[in-house]
Amino acid sequence: MNHVDTAFSSHIPEWAEGASSLIARCAQLAMLLEVSASPKPGNVDREHNYPDTCFEHFVASSVAVYPVLELAARSRDGIGILLRKAVYESFAWQRGGNTHFGAFLLLIPLAMAAGEISREASSTGKADFRLESGYFENLASRAHIFARATSCEDAVEFYRAFGHAGVRVNSVDEFDLEDPGATADLREQNITLYDLMEISRGYDLIANEWTSGFGRCLEGAESILEFMQARNCEAEALTGGSVSTCSGTGINEAVVYTFLKMLSRHRDTFIQTKFDPETADYVSARAGKLLSGWEASGKTARDFAFILPAVQGFDSELLEKRINPGSTADIIIAGLFIALLGGLRF
Repeated sequence: MNHVDTAFSSHIPEWAEGASSLIARCAQLAMLLEVSASPKPGNVDREHNYPDTCFEHFVASSVAVYPVLELAARSRDGIGILLRKAVYESFAWQRGGNTHFGAFLLLIPLAMAAGEISREASSTGKADFRLESGYFENLASRAHIFARATSCEDAVEFYRAFGHAGVRVNSVDEFDLEDPGATADLREQNITLYDLMEISRGYDLIANEWTSGFGRCLEGAESILEFMQARNCEAEALTGGSVSTCSGTGINEAVVYTFLKMLSRHRDTFIQTKFDPETADYVSARAGKLLSGWEASGKTARDFAFILPAVQGFDSELLEKRINPGSTADIIIAGLFIALLGGLRF
């Protein structure tokens, strides 16, 4: 039996169950917040569906995958089988096709890393688990270690998950994802899942995160937290409140802002695969122009609604052309997950 199926299967300490549940709920909420955010140019959200994939499909997938995320938080290996289980659970609960394959690839090693940190925290007598902002880099570093430690069997399970999800990817000459005999080649050459990500890192944003240490996920988390801090602390200050006890809403605006910011800085490889690099660059440039226009206006985070009509126009353009920045959405999910682990509440 695979280690991931038996990890902490007997006599699980109460603290471990509590921490793994919290970690899984943070991941689940991250997926729900991302798909709910609107306007999020080109992607499914609470205002827009695609012909075959709709908002409710993403919601169903986010709810269905909870047991796998909780298991990931208690696991020390088995990323491949966790990925396959996540994909299978997602498809068992909805008929909208692939919704979260890239997000699962990011969330699973990050959840494993969070689980490891929580276990260490509990050993020092800490009763609850919250990831301090200074430990975000530690989380990413540990997730990278888990990714680098993947095996050939993880690669085989990845291929099985890929086949079930029907993910759109660039062709890999060495190991064609659409070739049923590729798994035999993987075993013969002892290719790990991390090796596959190394092959794809130059043209796949998620693979690049795996091999470079999840830096864009951290960037997304920091952007969300900084926006929420600026928006709500400013609101507190204007009403005479204490800046040190910031609170308030604005999570939708924080996600939309960060989505535009990440899209402007990093070419979305899902667009590149579906269309071409020029289209991906155009979308990034448009996102950057929207943000620079808002910043030049002198508006603050509290007035982000000023930009929303222009964002809605951009959204309509991309939806009409069926251009969806799916890789950026996956990065946003991972960033939200990290921010929620760090105590983000709204």
